[in-house]
Amino acid sequence: MISSSETAVNPAKHPAAPATGGEVLVNAGITERNVTVQCAFPAGLITAIVGPNGAGKSTILGMISGLLTPDSGEVRSGETVFADATQSLPPHQRPVAMLTQKPLLFPHLSVLENVAFGPRARHLSRSESRRIARQELAAVGALELADRPATALSGGQSQRVALARALATHPQVVLLDEPFSALDVETAAKLREVLSKRLRQEPRPTVIFVTHDPLDVWMLADHVVAIENGHLIGEGTVVEMLGQPATKFLENLSGMNLLAGVIEESDEVATVNANGVKLTGLWQGNNHPGPQTPALAAFAPQSVALFETPVSGSPRNTWQARVTDIMSRGAVQWISLNLAGGQSIQAVLTPQAVNALHLAPGSPIYAEVKATQITVYPR
Repeated sequence: MISSSETAVNPAKHPAAPATGGEVLVNAGITERNVTVQCAFPAGLITAIVGPNGAGKSTILGMISGLLTPDSGEVRSGETVFADATQSLPPHQRPVAMLTQKPLLFPHLSVLENVAFGPRARHLSRSESRRIARQELAAVGALELADRPATALSGGQSQRVALARALATHPQVVLLDEPFSALDVETAAKLREVLSKRLRQEPRPTVIFVTHDPLDVWMLADHVVAIENGHLIGEGTVVEMLGQPATKFLENLSGMNLLAGVIEESDEVATVNANGVKLTGLWQGNNHPGPQTPALAAFAPQSVALFETPVSGSPRNTWQARVTDIMSRGAVQWISLNLAGGQSIQAVLTPQAVNALHLAPGSPIYAEVKATQITVYPR
């Protein structure tokens, strides 16, 4: 395994001939960690693993990378068995790369030599290793950093270089363990774009990443696997898992309401059809793609106003809804609402407002959100 902290020598795995990653199957467990999962990560796609802290997400990455050994079941990638009841390939014999929260670049090497280290360790010539390193640095928008010392980089620059270093050995499987959690919002947004573009270049590796951020899921993932209490509790497409969350954790993934759909109109504002729910919101950033582009609308539960009848006024989104649950959280109450097409949102009200609206599970209601309070993220 090639991680952001070390590169192992494995001459039998030659990085000059990259291969598309195969399907990764994990049907294994570690008793001590109370984790037993059976899940598949599709070949050449990007899968997000989501779940509460302690659910078993990092344990899954550990079993795939070889840093943890399952005591039951099997872990495989394509036709290669990584681990089973009789044997476990050591990390350096697995065509796997891992990027974590910390870049862990070699401080005594330049950026170029950091990225070239993996190919050199696999017995490629210095010139070929540097060629690959420059190619990977260019792919992540960091070629201009090639001659800098690794100690002279910002956090975002270091993560770009760490990504280039991990990919320089052409791994078939790439593992990402919350790689943006230590970055500020703007830097994380830029790195998401870089990562999405690079990981979708052919030949595509099989990518598995752990995150608590729904924007990571939306901007990067093709597939979502949900883990709780050491077990698989759901999987599906991004739209299925975010638009119709199967668990409370998915509903509360960021404390934001998330509606997945496609762009209908694109101007200074965006009009989105989210599975029958029409809404208008403001773009995130300067990327304003045209109609039929997948998009995610995000807005805070506190921005949702509830009325017994629709009201007019400043530009608003108005949807018919039905109350599905009411939960007390401190001094406020969270109202779960079901919209058209099965999508769900939440609103936050005072107990007095809940009583005034006579809300109870099953109550019909109108939910309204100002267009200025909705942010639209294209994909």
